Amino acid sequence: MNCQKELFQLDPSKHYLNCAYMGPLLKSVEKAGMEGMIKKRTPYKIQPSDFFKETEELRREFSKLIGSSEPERSVVIPSASYGLGVVAKNIQIKKGENIVVVGEQFPSNVYPWMSCVKDHGELIVVHAPNTRVDRGRQWNEAILNSINEQTRMVAMPHVHWADGTKFDLHKIRKRTKEVGALLVIDGTQSVGALPFLISEIDPDALICAGYKWLLGPYSIGMAYFGSYFDGGEPIEENWINRADSENFKGLVNYEKNYQPGALRYEVGEHSNFILVPMLLEALRQLNEWGVSNINRYAEELLEPFRSRIKQAGYWLEEKEFSSPHMFGIWKKEMPSDLNSRLSEKNISLSERGESLRISLHVWNNAEDLEALIGVLTE
Repeated sequence: MNCQKELFQLDPSKHYLNCAYMGPLLKSVEKAGMEGMIKKRTPYKIQPSDFFKETEELRREFSKLIGSSEPERSVVIPSASYGLGVVAKNIQIKKGENIVVVGEQFPSNVYPWMSCVKDHGELIVVHAPNTRVDRGRQWNEAILNSINEQTRMVAMPHVHWADGTKFDLHKIRKRTKEVGALLVIDGTQSVGALPFLISEIDPDALICAGYKWLLGPYSIGMAYFGSYFDGGEPIEENWINRADSENFKGLVNYEKNYQPGALRYEVGEHSNFILVPMLLEALRQLNEWGVSNINRYAEELLEPFRSRIKQAGYWLEEKEFSSPHMFGIWKKEMPSDLNSRLSEKNISLSERGESLRISLHVWNNAEDLEALIGVLTE
């Protein structure tokens, strides 16, 4: 796979190593959004079928991306917190039960579980080991050891949002099934750049904001809900999620049944005539590239620079417990003027916790990492 920078509107003088903060828009995605706005100029051209057609296509593209054969289990959400809120509404924690999360997890994947256990149960936080030796392996082992017969749910990401540590979801899923616990994955920082297949992991829920690695606009995302959530309660009761909502003339014949699968959980007004076509176009492009190819591109780009990063005095996680699309680097004493140096060289990345978080995608090339190495070795 070759660099795809020409498909984006990125300033060629900037070194954007920050997709984990926010993904840029493809030119084709930008065009889809503009066409959607133009369409809304003339609402008399919007037909009843338009409320359904593109969201159905969006579900199919997302299902293809995550290897799901059931598009009706994929739904449109406005944010990751909305999808996680659906989970929280449909899980009851009894006395003695616990929910397992990882340390310094993104707040939206912690606050709902704090509320779930405030009256009963316990929130078990598995912090990263205080070491740079075999850190990823020890952290994964600690998570596995924390899951027990009292665990009701494990809620975690595929990679840690702050430092990119990769978690072994295959082993974790196997352990949750052994004890009868749910597995809820926040895929916001991984799906679209790190291979993830529903058929392999079999999570009970997968929640993804759309504006990072899915390369979509802000305020729209996608979620997958497994069979545990069949028959559950949605956050909101809106007309379009009910059975036979395609029949506009019959909407006053109030329907007690929902649309099939997980469609009861979709956000109201999910037929967004601007955001839906934008995310749809982004997912089409991701599927055309192939997530494995995106990840391989990042790996091939990073590989020659791994040793140079270490030679500059920084530490990064071993390959087995990291992904090249997003990783953190640490130094015992970070230079106090590092941020200003990065800014002077037009390098954009994020500082999260104790690490510098670097994100690679198909618009990046060796020049971006050369610029970064130049600052790190000054």
